[in-house]
Amino acid sequence: MTDNRTNFLAKSEVKAQDLEHKRKVAFNIDKYNAAVINGKKQFADLELARKKAKNAKWKAIENLDQYLEQFEQNFTARGGKLIWAENANDALDAILAICKEKNTHQVVKSKSMVTEEIHLNKFLEKNGIESVETDLGEYIQQLDGEPPYHIVTPAMHKSKEDVAKLFHEKLGTDPNLAPTELTLIAREKLRQKYLTAEVGITGGNFLLADIGGVCVTENEGNGRLSTSFPKTHIAIVGIEKILPSVNDLPLFWPLLATYGTGQQLTAYNTIFTGPRQPGETDGPDEMYVILLDNGRTNMLQHPEMREGMYCIRCGSCLNACPVYKNIGGHAYGTTYSGPIGSVITPHLQGIDEYKHLSYASTLCGNCTEVCPVKINIHGMLLENRHTATKEGMNGFSENIGWKLWRKGMMSRTMMNAAGPGFKNMMLNKVFGETWLNRRSGTHFAEKSFNKLWKERK
Repeated sequence: MTDNRTNFLAKSEVKAQDLEHKRKVAFNIDKYNAAVINGKKQFADLELARKKAKNAKWKAIENLDQYLEQFEQNFTARGGKLIWAENANDALDAILAICKEKNTHQVVKSKSMVTEEIHLNKFLEKNGIESVETDLGEYIQQLDGEPPYHIVTPAMHKSKEDVAKLFHEKLGTDPNLAPTELTLIAREKLRQKYLTAEVGITGGNFLLADIGGVCVTENEGNGRLSTSFPKTHIAIVGIEKILPSVNDLPLFWPLLATYGTGQQLTAYNTIFTGPRQPGETDGPDEMYVILLDNGRTNMLQHPEMREGMYCIRCGSCLNACPVYKNIGGHAYGTTYSGPIGSVITPHLQGIDEYKHLSYASTLCGNCTEVCPVKINIHGMLLENRHTATKEGMNGFSENIGWKLWRKGMMSRTMMNAAGPGFKNMMLNKVFGETWLNRRSGTHFAEKSFNKLWKERK
């Protein structure tokens, strides 16, 4: 059993029994579900929109090399600088080189899961550079020393009372402040950071090949502030975020907003196509885009797994998943949690170490049902299980156990030969650690239904 699996099981055990944690998560997800119902009303034909979006992502991923090169050509033509990063270390080294060149002591960051993926904040801190999260949810998590809990809602597991207590402990504020007052305090603390930071760092929701654009979608305006005041803007974006054209945005922006937060459109949607141009009044002097692979091309090698690269990071599958709603985001121990995280993490970080995540699913299919781009998420979870089995990653005892189980379950003769005593022993002794953990002991009837049927006939 790997450390990752052991940690996952241990954290899941704790969170599944934490009723207060589950209450907070259920409260926030219920609010999300109510908003999504209203957001979907903007579509005259939602299923058609989802199919068109999936087709657009299929086109982009099947021709990924061409669209990435087209993006590079158009972005650099306007003075942007592009860096290809094969892994996290390449990306971190490039960012550090830029920061050293600019004599950087402080950076401001808008919300970005890809920077969490490469652990950018810790890296910059080790190198003497302060990295400030400017998204309110991310700022709360940074104050608390925790990673994001959710792809879209970083502090979903915290109540307003939790945040008030955290601000009291970390910032010395009154412990009973209302959410509006807490927001004003965060704004006051963060506004000065925009003015003093030498570098602003963002992710990117979409890359537009035909205009060389990076799209950043947000609701607080912190993304625009992070890219307007600092003289250097660095956007770190996974290569799978590519879209063929700017004309795809009227489809993808509303889908992302509706499935991400229940809005018709997020408050701020910005397209960056390079540094400030002659005659423009604002924007950075320099703009860099770091295109990150970090295991993404591993999914390209498996045609049945490529759909995982269609994900637009809306978080809807997390909110729909019965497992996620019971154990929460931190139990997974990965940047990307929930169903889509369980699909892609084994390919990004190694299936041998993270295959257990694909078993943390009921395969109910609700994740697939709610995906705005119709990714076959539960089918790919099953495919990951098949891969682990085919490559012999499940261990000798587990493989032998399942072979014996299969042989017995497929033979009526063997099932009849195994009397109630043997069956009781198998469930209550051999599988006792897992079976009895949540259940009372099992006691099979002296005569099975099959035997009773034979006697009556």
